[in-house]
This record gives sequence, C-alpha cells and structure tokens, in this order.
Amino acid sequence: MRQRLLAAPVVPAPAPWRRIACAPVGGLLGIGFVSHPGTDHDLVMVVSNDGHGLFDGVTGEKIARDRDPDDEDDSREADPALWCPGLGPAAGVRVRIAGLFGGDLHTTSGDGWKLEVVSPVWPNERVLLSRDGGLPHTGAHGEHWWHIFHSDYSELRAAGFSPSGQTIAVATSSDLSLWTRGRRPQQG
Repeated sequence: MRQRLLAAPVVPAPAPWRRIACAPVGGLLGIGFVSHPGTDHDLVMVVSNDGHGLFDGVTGEKIARDRDPDDEDDSREADPALWCPGLGPAAGVRVRIAGLFGGDLHTTSGDGWKLEVVSPVWPNERVLLSRDGGLPHTGAHGEHWWHIFHSDYSELRAAGFSPSGQTIAVATSSDLSLWTRGRRPQQG
C-alpha cells in the first residue's frame, strides 16, 4: 500500500470538480465553512497569524479581510468547539474552525465523494479524493481515486468538504487550496 501511494502522482480532481484557488496565506492556523446568507453558496473562513479572511467557495476570490480581529471575539481557547466570528457577508455568524488547534471538517460529501489524508512518508501528507469508496485499497489511480494534493512544502492544517458537499478545502501553514463543483455566478 505504501509503495502504491508513493507512486501516485498529483493529478487534477475529476469532473465535476474544478480547482478554483491556491491562495497564499502565511501563518495559516485553521479554516471553516459558512453559507453565504444571500446565495447559500459556500464561504471559507481562514484564520491566520495575520487576521481573518473570507473566500468565496464558488469563485475562489477573497471577499473580506480583517487584519486585526478583536481579541474579545477570539475565543478559540475558551471554546472547545473552536470557532471565530464571521466577517463580511457572514458577520454575526459563529464559524467552526479546524486546524492547528484541533477540530475537523467533513470527510464525505453526502453523495459518494470521500477525502482521505495519508502519510506514506511523514510529515509529507497527501490528500486523496475518491468516489464510492474507490480509495487506494481498490481500483486504479486516476479512475477510482485521485491524489489531488501533496503537502511537501508546508504543514497540513485541515482538509475536508463543506457541509453542502460542493466545496473541498485543503489548508496548510502557508496556503489555501479550493475545489468546487458549484455553479459559477452569472456574469451581469
């Protein structure tokens, strides 16, 4: 199994998934998901040493930034659920965060997609995407499972699906990568 994982190159995620972002975020600590109150599409909250950011889960664009969040609002240490206050369109919403301080994200999409983090050569973790249980234990790489991310330059913080199952986020200590299968907004 280890040799099989080591031999699998990073490949693009299969359709209907498309990669929409690989954004640098120095000192990234954790991420979480929240739904946009006006459109219900996914938003990704990022917590870093340099503040908080909010990314659109359909376009990958950064849509809000707070470089100096109020310390009184930052209750990660007091709350075992690991959360932070939302910003931008998610202002006033409590966002669960997964990353350096604990917590987790969904590993399944609810309709057959699954993510698995493996470490055949620790600490370089790999993120695998599969459909209907096609993990590396069965089936061919690129047909039943895909090695979509390799954390060989930064420490993996979190990887998972949004609650809607429409967005995949992978966070390392230095960047955020996003994939979506949601519809792109119509151009006005």
